[in-house]
Amino acid sequence: MKIYKPNFWNDKKNFLAVLLYPLSLIYLLAVKLRKKFINQKQFKIPIICVGNIYIGGTGKTPTSIYLANDFSKSGYNPVIIRKFYKNHQDEHELIKSYFKKLILTKDRSAGLEEAINSEYDLAILDDGFQDHRIKKNVNILCFNSNQLVGNGLVFPSGPLRENLDVLKNADIILINGKKNLNFEKFILNINTNLRIFYSYFKPTNINKFKNFNLLALAGIGNPDNFFQLLEENELKIFEKLIYPDHYVFSKNEIENIMIRAKKENLKIVMTEKDYHKIKKFNFDNLEYLKILLEINEKHIFLNTIKNLI
Repeated sequence: MKIYKPNFWNDKKNFLAVLLYPLSLIYLLAVKLRKKFINQKQFKIPIICVGNIYIGGTGKTPTSIYLANDFSKSGYNPVIIRKFYKNHQDEHELIKSYFKKLILTKDRSAGLEEAINSEYDLAILDDGFQDHRIKKNVNILCFNSNQLVGNGLVFPSGPLRENLDVLKNADIILINGKKNLNFEKFILNINTNLRIFYSYFKPTNINKFKNFNLLALAGIGNPDNFFQLLEENELKIFEKLIYPDHYVFSKNEIENIMIRAKKENLKIVMTEKDYHKIKKFNFDNLEYLKILLEINEKHIFLNTIKNLI
């Protein structure tokens, strides 16, 4: 979905949020009716679902990669399964750069059957919390501490894909960013059995961008999170360029950005996901901020998952 996230998604009292609320009710009704007529299927393979209810930018894909690599080290033969969308090739390339075993499918159930036939012993669904046809062993919901649930309303009056009641179907909450006790209390009131963990992104090539004025480019779900990460690491952002998530850049656009940066004596920095969109153009001197996901209480987090599968 290529959208700019409107500011009113953070304010439920905003006029536009109120105006669009009837459409949200229709959307919710459609979701409930769809669930009512779905028969859930159990597959002969353990399934970890890494999902979200906030639209985009919560860290699902880095978490899926993290789990796939860790379970591989633990003796499992996991595969990441992801629904195929043509305009999501940036994320497909990102996954394959860190973990090669990836099934892209137009139907997740078919992807799970392929995983079983290929003798994988663990399936990690990168997204899929809203696919109620599939019985999962573990449901992990990802949030970012900057956005959390926004105004708490469902699309289009808010940023949520489903009502907050669906937290009752989750097992683990993974929050990327700062600890938030108020939010923990809020979601535990919905589901007292939730296990809550925190993660953060650790830049590994920060020195490449120090002592430069930066032109920071981001075409991701929540670009402000990327800019904040740069600033937290004391990098100097001179200009920000924001594009919709999964934006497809043309070669001419990138050339113009490079000309502009050179003219203003700026160094370009982008997300790794954006880099995968433009590497096909083979430009020299375009670099991205490389980050690794780190999870606090890692061993407890992983053991919690292993106990559920």
